[in-house]
Amino acid sequence: MAWLFQDPKTKKKVGEKKCPWSVGYYDPEGVRRERKIGAKSRAEKFRQKVEGQLASGTYEGENRKNWADFLRVFRSRIVASMERGTRLETEGAIKHFNRIVKPVKMKSLTSTAFAEYTAARRLEPKSKGNEQRVSVATVNKELRHLRAIVRKAHRWGWLPKVPEIDFLKEPGKIPVYVPPEHFDAIYQQADTARLPVGLPYPAGDWWRALLVFAYMTGWRIAAILALRREDLDLEAGTAFSRHTDTKGKREQLVPLNPVVLDHLRKLPSFSPTVFPWEGSPSQLRQVYWEIQQAAGVKPVGSKKRYGFHDLRRGFASMNADRMTPDALQTLMQHKSYTTTQRYIALARQLAPAVQSLFVPAAARAKSV
Repeated sequence: MAWLFQDPKTKKKVGEKKCPWSVGYYDPEGVRRERKIGAKSRAEKFRQKVEGQLASGTYEGENRKNWADFLRVFRSRIVASMERGTRLETEGAIKHFNRIVKPVKMKSLTSTAFAEYTAARRLEPKSKGNEQRVSVATVNKELRHLRAIVRKAHRWGWLPKVPEIDFLKEPGKIPVYVPPEHFDAIYQQADTARLPVGLPYPAGDWWRALLVFAYMTGWRIAAILALRREDLDLEAGTAFSRHTDTKGKREQLVPLNPVVLDHLRKLPSFSPTVFPWEGSPSQLRQVYWEIQQAAGVKPVGSKKRYGFHDLRRGFASMNADRMTPDALQTLMQHKSYTTTQRYIALARQLAPAVQSLFVPAAARAKSV
């Protein structure tokens, strides 16, 4: 809502007829604004214009036109509260976009600007001295972060409309997951782990419990490491997932399989978390890779080693035909089952279906 008014002091000094008219309003951020116009008729036109912009979400004040100004607001309100991984990816996308497009005004954030960014970014090397170019998946990931940023800019009234962003077509790939035989091999080599140390139980017990927990719950590695002892009830057989520790920001009380509970009982300590880890995330991945090397396993395809997310995909793939889609989606903490489906390796489920296909009699007789 916007309104007309005359400044009382000016009105008293020069009189009502000569006193200029101003327009007052609250911007999308709730800050009171006012602008001196002059004639009442022009002030009324400006009032209607501002009121229409505020109602339609297209308001763009003088101090809301610069990309740098918006980024300062966006970083303080959104980026500062992001999880570390998401924050780094968002800042990386902003860095590349600023370097290539060099935007100054908000109005320069057009569909053409994003198309130019995509074309230029795709031709850049993967890293310094590397002949390989940045992958399509990397460019699309950066575009998703940038799209979220411009959508927020539009919602806050910094952009009159959201520019269309065209994504690159990615090659369809079969989801990589840890199959049971590879899981068994990795599990058997857990005693080769050199970390963690200083615990009242062997590192092998820590890794076996972690692997089983990840493979039989589908939790993300960050949520597993954040699990507090106070949120684990071995008697009731449940684990409480806090919204502060999950990507989806949702709380959930999860029942645990007896096999998982048996492994967790082997991890007694005074640590506040069930899986205490004092090293860095890169050290955690390195030890996991070393265990895989000792087990002599490697994923199918071009991928050199399994990541922790492949255990999560293993949970989805091995249980997709064992529970309802709703149950699987809930346990994986996805907002949409479409997301859950991307984690399922359908090839595993297609194999038995192919074996039971209808075979024409003539073909069956010929093959005998």
